[in-house]
Amino acid sequence: MKEDRAPVYWFDNAPVPLGARALSTVYGGLAGLRRNLYRKGWLRAQRAPVPVIVVGNIAVGGTGKTPLTIALVDRLRAAGWTPGVASRGYGRRDVTTPLWIERETTPDEGGDEPVLIAMRTGAKVRVDRDRAAAARALAQAGCDIVVCDDGLQHYRLARDVEIDVSDGRRRHGNGRLLPAGPLREPPERAAACDFRVVNVSAEDTVQFGEWPMRLVPGDAHLLQGGRERPLSSFAGQRVHAVAGIGNPERFFDMLRAHGIAVVPHAFADHHAYTAADFEFGSRLPVLMTEKDAVKCRTLVAPEHMEAEFHSVPVRAELPEAFWIALMDRLPPRGGHA
Repeated sequence: MKEDRAPVYWFDNAPVPLGARALSTVYGGLAGLRRNLYRKGWLRAQRAPVPVIVVGNIAVGGTGKTPLTIALVDRLRAAGWTPGVASRGYGRRDVTTPLWIERETTPDEGGDEPVLIAMRTGAKVRVDRDRAAAARALAQAGCDIVVCDDGLQHYRLARDVEIDVSDGRRRHGNGRLLPAGPLREPPERAAACDFRVVNVSAEDTVQFGEWPMRLVPGDAHLLQGGRERPLSSFAGQRVHAVAGIGNPERFFDMLRAHGIAVVPHAFADHHAYTAADFEFGSRLPVLMTEKDAVKCRTLVAPEHMEAEFHSVPVRAELPEAFWIALMDRLPPRGGHA
């Protein structure tokens, strides 16, 4: 299954169909009603016994929330906190049953992003479509702060800090609500967040009040053996590049920026891979995102594939001033009501 592309009018200057505009009005009314029910207290948000940081976005598609969540866990731990991560676990087989994510949990069981977070950080990760219940479970398990991965619209969970993450190139697209545009909520919702983080490339800029985030690639890891290889060693070579994320082109552009000749293969976000997806007709090296790699380790075993498959991890880099401002916004450790 190749990438489910966004409608051309979301991010380009193209006319929006009348039907999409009409549905957008209905969607906006329902979303606004739900938001106001919580804002006015008619629906009560549930507060966890520990501080909660929510990482999310108002636009659909990948913006870099998972790398930022991983960076948050690492920074919080370095500052003396014991962070845990709450997630819905999008794409997992059984969404009705809450689950602790272990290193051996498969993406089919826990969702690709929670499994990746658990592998990268070693933190406690809880998936539950009720994120408030997940936060309580993490607190009971010994976590003294919770990072909620992709929960900006989950108003049932009260939060201490909100971080909106946007793509520096796509931004908010045409600025319209779904399905006429890519927005889950109006642009002013992002402006109301405590921090606005923008995932930027070299040519992107940030506006006043925004924090730039750069995703820096690390060494490529051979899936069939675990060996590491500098990404620069692929410069001048042709490779098959695989990305099943919200914005595959960002991954392809990152490889091209390192002098790599990319043969792109874009798949839908959270795509469930099969061996047939990798029948490319040539044995060029394959580079894929770390999020895709967690789902493909058994598929690309040497007895199944002759080409070499490599995972390309990224780390989120933000200004030191961002981390200082974030820590200043948190309540004292042990002092949360």
